[in-house]
Amino acid sequence: MTLASTHGRARRRDRRVYLRSHPVLFALLAATRGRPVRRIGRTLLVHDADAYREALTRLPLDRAAAGTTGGAARAALADTAVGGVLFDQEGAAHRAGRRGLAEDLGAAGVERLRALWRPVLVRRLAPLAHGGEVELVALAQELAGEVVCALLGSGSTADPVTVAEAAARAAAASIRDHLPGPRRKTGDGGADATARLRQLLGTTDPLDAMVAVAAVNTTLAALPRAVAWCADAGLWGEAADEAQRPALADELLRLTAPSPLLPRVAGADGTVGGCPVRGGDRLLLVARHAVGAHRRSPRPELAHLVFGAGPHTCPGARLARAQVADVLAALAPHRPVVVRARVNRRAALPSWRTLTVRAAS
Repeated sequence: MTLASTHGRARRRDRRVYLRSHPVLFALLAATRGRPVRRIGRTLLVHDADAYREALTRLPLDRAAAGTTGGAARAALADTAVGGVLFDQEGAAHRAGRRGLAEDLGAAGVERLRALWRPVLVRRLAPLAHGGEVELVALAQELAGEVVCALLGSGSTADPVTVAEAAARAAAASIRDHLPGPRRKTGDGGADATARLRQLLGTTDPLDAMVAVAAVNTTLAALPRAVAWCADAGLWGEAADEAQRPALADELLRLTAPSPLLPRVAGADGTVGGCPVRGGDRLLLVARHAVGAHRRSPRPELAHLVFGAGPHTCPGARLARAQVADVLAALAPHRPVVVRARVNRRAALPSWRTLTVRAAS
């Protein structure tokens, strides 16, 4: 079997998380990606890497507008978000919030968090050594919950898995009304689901809830999909190699693009990719296409754009890369194969609901 055919198999499986969870959105993005920027009424779909970077670094953005990440966060926290929730902030407030996260998620901070998630990996993956199966989504859920509880100081009182479940529900409830396609009932409304999350975390700070939502949902989208791709493409040799593993983790994050779409609103007139933009225009920044996740040829020089660009680059990028690398390292000796996979149709980000693996025979 050739490398091209194994990557083709990995790509076909990964497409299922889009086709079954966000079919209308995926079809719209695929149909319009022939142009770097395409306008549909007051909405611009931005596919090109340079235009994507330009929109994030040079165009003034209204970070609290309806239909944006910040707007969804503020709507979910309408009762408490007086001071902003990082995603909707600018200026000094934004810089202060990011500085605090940067300290917690810098090199030293990630090493402290590694000491918490590595025992989870050892315990969760132990059945592979005896011919058993492992559910990767459940592993990612516990790992994400452990990290969130440690970051927010809730580890002694909150159950990590319960926290992760609440964060996933809060994200799904908050974002469902901002995407094209049929509406699905997900239980609680965004504000109710986020209130439940804050209660579990024992915090009234809206920033804490948003950190939990972002960390959990990115982890749930990234880790199982990266493992599935690695298994389907037969990349366990690279995963076992300490020298190659960091680049492999970056490439898998690029290929899966856990946050494939960044919804934004222009805060003033300008241009993106040579296309005029008016204040109030909606921008759909397609990270999946900007990093070339839909292309067959490797694009390592674009991998960093998965986490955004400019002053609003995701502060959890180092954490995500470390988590993926450690999961790959722990799985590599077993060279697992995927035995069951089911798409999560209600998740905020394209994700698996279940992804079960076992060691190769």
